[in-house]
Amino acid sequence: MMKRIEGKVAVITGAGAGMGRATAILFAKEGATVAVTDVNGADGRETLRLIEAADGKARFWPMNVSKEEEVKRTFAEIEKTFGRIDILVNNAGVTGVDKPTHEVSEQEWDAVFAVDVKGVFFCTKYAVPVMLKNGKGSIVNISSIYGLVGSHELSPYHAAKGAVTLMTKKDAVTYGKQGIRVNSIHPGTILTPLVRELGSRMEGGLPAYLKLMSEKHPIGHAGEPEDVAAAILFLASDEARFITGAALAVDGGYTAV
Repeated sequence: MMKRIEGKVAVITGAGAGMGRATAILFAKEGATVAVTDVNGADGRETLRLIEAADGKARFWPMNVSKEEEVKRTFAEIEKTFGRIDILVNNAGVTGVDKPTHEVSEQEWDAVFAVDVKGVFFCTKYAVPVMLKNGKGSIVNISSIYGLVGSHELSPYHAAKGAVTLMTKKDAVTYGKQGIRVNSIHPGTILTPLVRELGSRMEGGLPAYLKLMSEKHPIGHAGEPEDVAAAILFLASDEARFITGAALAVDGGYTAV
């Protein structure tokens, strides 16, 4: 039986932990050669080790998505190494400060946009020309429920993820006739290291945060990184060949309320 993305080359940013790691492991299991990228070398190499331990095919590149020259160089090396890029998962992201808009400094605002928005821009910029050579490709941008609705927290993060949502739709329109599909995923509360750290900042710590957020999800609990990875795999694969410009909520019903 053929695997779902057999023979494809996938670049995954922020693949050292959480949803990125889960996606990298799943992609390798489903037959892709995975370019694991992450700003954290130790985390990225651990993802590589886990893939190779399961007889998957991968290679690790350290990359800071907010630095254009790093992105340009890395994507050139990935193309030289593997000969093509079929899938890009723009997963790398940060939450930034939890302040209302009027208390956020320019530096704090820019720190979020550098990774969450410019990172998506830079990686798309250097993946698209390689995909155009193939005549097709799939880009999956990881936005957030906070790229669809407002909440009481994380002002810069909301704005950044909203930008990713609309960048996705714009690029879907731009590149559709050239065979490149672009979609966004909007996770709810997912138990990643990032979310655990965010929850630990709250009064009462992580248990209080999870109780609060679980009550906001009609399904009644937080999700796991593997839940998001499965949705990313679908959009990345040829099973979703007629889907582009979509915003897929993987949120336990959070945005349905």
